[in-house]
Amino acid sequence: MIKVVVGHKVKGDADIQPTLLKLRSHAMQYPGYVGAENLLGEKDNSIVVLISTWEKIGDWIVWEKSKVRAGIYRQAETLLEEEPKVTIYRIMPVQRWN
Repeated sequence: MIKVVVGHKVKGDADIQPTLLKLRSHAMQYPGYVGAENLLGEKDNSIVVLISTWEKIGDWIVWEKSKVRAGIYRQAETLLEEEPKVTIYRIMPVQRWN
């Protein structure tokens, strides 16, 4: 499994929550989507992070390149100060401690 962390820098008091809900509801329709959560910066609430979990990298890539996702981000351009930053992590299996 992988975790995809998408960082957003939101303009002023812009409400990005409807955009995040759209992203999540559409991503749920794609194979390999497991779940997601949103994080808001404690010290700087203009930083919003969307963390999604996918079965494999190929599933994420299909969603990342989708017209649906691109369209949602086009609609949200006025809310963001910069392009979202995407970082992908592979979940490491946990080894038992002896």
